[in-house]
Amino acid sequence: MHKAQRLINHVALVLDGSSSMRSHQTKLIDVADEQIRHLALRSEELSQETRVSVYLFADRVQCLIFDMDVMRLPSISDLYRADGMTALIDSVIKSQKDLATTSQIYGDHAFLTFVLTDGMENASVNGLRELSSVVSGQEPNWTLGFLVPDNSGVAYMTRIGVDRGSVAIWDTSSAKGIVDAVSTIKTATDNFMTARASGVRGTRNVFSTGADAVNAKTVKQNLSALSSSSYKLYHVDQKSRIDEFVEDVVGKNYYAGKGYYQLTKTENIQPQKQIIVVDKYTGQAYGGTQARHLIGLPDNMTVRVKPNENPKYDIFVQSTSFNRNLMPNTNLLLVN
Repeated sequence: MHKAQRLINHVALVLDGSSSMRSHQTKLIDVADEQIRHLALRSEELSQETRVSVYLFADRVQCLIFDMDVMRLPSISDLYRADGMTALIDSVIKSQKDLATTSQIYGDHAFLTFVLTDGMENASVNGLRELSSVVSGQEPNWTLGFLVPDNSGVAYMTRIGVDRGSVAIWDTSSAKGIVDAVSTIKTATDNFMTARASGVRGTRNVFSTGADAVNAKTVKQNLSALSSSSYKLYHVDQKSRIDEFVEDVVGKNYYAGKGYYQLTKTENIQPQKQIIVVDKYTGQAYGGTQARHLIGLPDNMTVRVKPNENPKYDIFVQSTSFNRNLMPNTNLLLVN
């Protein structure tokens, strides 16, 4: 690709416009407009062209904005209205088929779609088979992320072939929930655009801790190396409480917040917990305010995170309790 042919991102927001979203309408417009402004800023910072589409689904699917330059995008305040049922399946199929008409002859194109719903399917013409066919047949430069209301929604999406790392749960019960949901989209988009600069064209784990999100380039660009004297790694041989391990094995008094456990299983990570990334081969640790964002964690909500395979980096999560169980064959990072 000639250097003049820039990276081109096609970002689509597919928004639930059913009657149950009416209480969220004003706040959704505000935070969606904010997300679009942020996309414009990041596009300039990263020298990437970004084109945005916005879809609304209720009884039927409407394309409100199609593949428009993010720098010229209007507010959706005059376009978004919540009323009707939930044609979720049709919205995904239409948005992806519409975007597939975009020419990719020149430039390096990537397609990133976020689908936000507060309920499940009850109005589509198409069915699960058609939706599964669209999802499974996408090229590597296509990425789909879903924000759903509960674990039933997660199961629904994974049943059609969506990777668990591309499905997040949001709190539908309050205005804060919609703010947090769009914050999750914002963080995931930031990670994606940063990864694009290092050659990534798509991911099946948009809310991910894998190598597509955490790699040498993204770590260097976003995190700060911790001095070797400020922390130490300890191997855990058997299941132990964190306070007992530090006091009995390390030989120090334990203070809540000083220990970071290795993320090895799917779990909820609260907004107050800090993240440290460690190079598996050198033991070098990296931290900073962007560490949470690097693995798709917003600053103001609890998110369920699945540790994806990463050949170079381990993720460590701050423990704020005394009785956290450390798992065998993992490491504990202890800061001074």
